[in-house]
Amino acid sequence: MRKGIHPENYRLVAFKDMSNENVFVAKSTAATKETIEIEGVEYPLIKLEISNTSHPFYTGKMKLVDTAGRVDKFMNRYKKHMNKNK
Repeated sequence: MRKGIHPENYRLVAFKDMSNENVFVAKSTAATKETIEIEGVEYPLIKLEISNTSHPFYTGKMKLVDTAGRVDKFMNRYKKHMNKNK
């Protein structure tokens, strides 16, 4: 391996899916100020809007997660576009 090309802060990080409260631990270099304790061990915490435990592709359930009104914005633009083309 070449020296000096890999990040030095590669460590275990807890990722929390905020839509269903699922937490999993994986290695990451992502920066965060929050922490969480899991089984007596403290990990840096990264909050996710969606993960494989809540995404419709993996769950097989059609569940719409719209945290910032993105779907409504899209539908409004789509309606305007369709009205222009009539």
